[in-house]
Amino acid sequence: MKHKKKKKKKYRLFWFFAKLQFFLMILVLAGLGYYYYGGYAAQVQAMKKEAEQFVRQSTEKTFCAAQTSVVYDKDGNTISTLKGEKDVYYLSFEQIPADVCAAIVSIEDKKFYQHGGIDYKAIFRAVKAAIENGEVTQGGSTITQQLARTVFLTQEKTWQRKVEEIFIATALEKKYSKNEILEFYLNNIYFGNGYYGIQAASFGYFNVEAKDLDLSQIAFLCAIPNNPTLYDPLVNMENTLGRRDRILNQMFEDGKIAESACLMAKAEQITLNRPEHAKNNYVETYTYYCAIRLLMEREGFAFRTEFKDEEEKEAYNESYNELYAQCQKKLYTEGYRIYTSMDIKLQEMLQQAIDENLAGFTDVNEEGVYKLQSAGVCIDNGTGYVRAIVGGRSQDFSGYTLNRAYQSYRQPGSSIKPLIVYTPALERNYTPDSIVTDQPIEDGPANADKSYSGEMTLRSALARSKNTIAWQLFEELTPRVGLSYLKAMNFSRISPEDERLTSSLGGLTNGVSPVEMTAAYAALENDGDYRTPTCIVGITDADGNEILSTSQEEKKVYKTTAARMVTDMLVTAITEGTGKGLGVTGMPSAGKTGTTNDNKDGWFAGYTHYYTTSIWVGYDMPEELPGLSGSTYPGAIWHSFMENCHRGLIPADFLPYVEVDLYQKIRQDALGED
Repeated sequence: MKHKKKKKKKYRLFWFFAKLQFFLMILVLAGLGYYYYGGYAAQVQAMKKEAEQFVRQSTEKTFCAAQTSVVYDKDGNTISTLKGEKDVYYLSFEQIPADVCAAIVSIEDKKFYQHGGIDYKAIFRAVKAAIENGEVTQGGSTITQQLARTVFLTQEKTWQRKVEEIFIATALEKKYSKNEILEFYLNNIYFGNGYYGIQAASFGYFNVEAKDLDLSQIAFLCAIPNNPTLYDPLVNMENTLGRRDRILNQMFEDGKIAESACLMAKAEQITLNRPEHAKNNYVETYTYYCAIRLLMEREGFAFRTEFKDEEEKEAYNESYNELYAQCQKKLYTEGYRIYTSMDIKLQEMLQQAIDENLAGFTDVNEEGVYKLQSAGVCIDNGTGYVRAIVGGRSQDFSGYTLNRAYQSYRQPGSSIKPLIVYTPALERNYTPDSIVTDQPIEDGPANADKSYSGEMTLRSALARSKNTIAWQLFEELTPRVGLSYLKAMNFSRISPEDERLTSSLGGLTNGVSPVEMTAAYAALENDGDYRTPTCIVGITDADGNEILSTSQEEKKVYKTTAARMVTDMLVTAITEGTGKGLGVTGMPSAGKTGTTNDNKDGWFAGYTHYYTTSIWVGYDMPEELPGLSGSTYPGAIWHSFMENCHRGLIPADFLPYVEVDLYQKIRQDALGED
């Protein structure tokens, strides 16, 4: 009986595999037919021919070439140059430390010395993932393929690029030895922050030659190229250290290092020692950021600030970081000419205003950086472009230059009220003369001065920054509606938890950046029309051919009447309210103070017809600063800068909101509208 069952089972298995082979044969024949008659044969043959030509024409010099990109200010003066300097820092294979080769092979391509340029098992896994996901989502790339992509191709994820990459990798393996390929690779891979190759990274992060790196430092640097944004040691040190440890573990498992060496290297504390010239100033860092974002947009990337869950957010961040790193690399290799709106004179004025008004605060942290900091942004209201941006106080120190103007997010305090409370309320049947009641609210906020004034106009409530009124209006409006205005203006850190009444007073979960606040206030001056802040006017290649150009497209966020009404109210805030005395001499000015609980963050945001500027003052690690409010240090910086940058300009009034009302009434009468 058992013998019959075994025989029957073998019979079924035989026919199963026979049918499977027949099915696979039909599938292969169908694939070949589709390949030839669908036009793909010619396309693939053309790619193969191009790949072979790339490699045939290549020499050792091909792998150390680099072009210089140049950044210009609004007047065409050079601000900075960007060059990967692969030619300067190029190392021969004999000059590259053995541990560098071992580390990169262990973590990137264990079979490097066995395969012929292609790891077919890894490709099969990538194809399987592509079929399951509907797009190319996994690498499976060998070191040779990565070299092919870096030197000869773009970073786009298409089957055509992948096929040509395979052809180039195969041709490279035929022309060059394994050691030559590894040499080319280690001199071309991107280590972030403009550093191409292991020697440039050694100087850039540790200020030593590669030959002087220890094992821990080598593994640390080899952690970066996999994802130069995610593993950027200047901003994501913990991520870099984590991958360093994984590399050391892989090297131990592969028999490249002893266990004792692995443990010692993992225990070593990494201290960066960047050369002074490697530090970029605030204009440069913001310019690069804006340029990279525009290049990403050109690649079709859709920027988002809202996600249905954490998984979706993580997937977005991963694709963002990957493309950001790819576009950042182009700044150092493509020879771009980047034209900006930056005004160096205004930049110097803004930096001077911050430095002089905070000169009395000399305490520094353990890294030698001033504890009390400030950031400011100035936008030209005529064009919508950023003219000046300062991310901190002037200081000479070796380390990463944090640009707080766009990289730091802090609680805005009452400076948020015009954006999410008052202007929306003015769109809903309120006027500056509407009567509201300042009175205690059960489970609600108190006013800053702990007093209540009873009935008052909406104008007076904003000018005197009454918390109770903002709370009541926001409750009537609903937090969801109020926050929708910030979302419409690309505030990137608004979370679902912010849908609460405390947001009306600036109590946000993650806060806002000075760039975001400046662009939003500029929208109020611009009749409620929002323009995405940037300093990039255009980018060309080295021969002057246009890569991209920007035009400040306007998006209606607030109704024109409401924007003009709140501007008129913010004029009162400067002449009679919390910002009294901070206006520009002889120039109509509108603005709002902002102070958080315990005096940890101070803001002043305001504008004239010409410029909109916002200023933040506080500690990087939030702590109380006695005497800090929007009208003290931030207000003084704002006033000092705006006074200087308006010298010689003709006084210009804001457009009155009454004219808008009359125009609308005349139009309605003419059209017979209600």
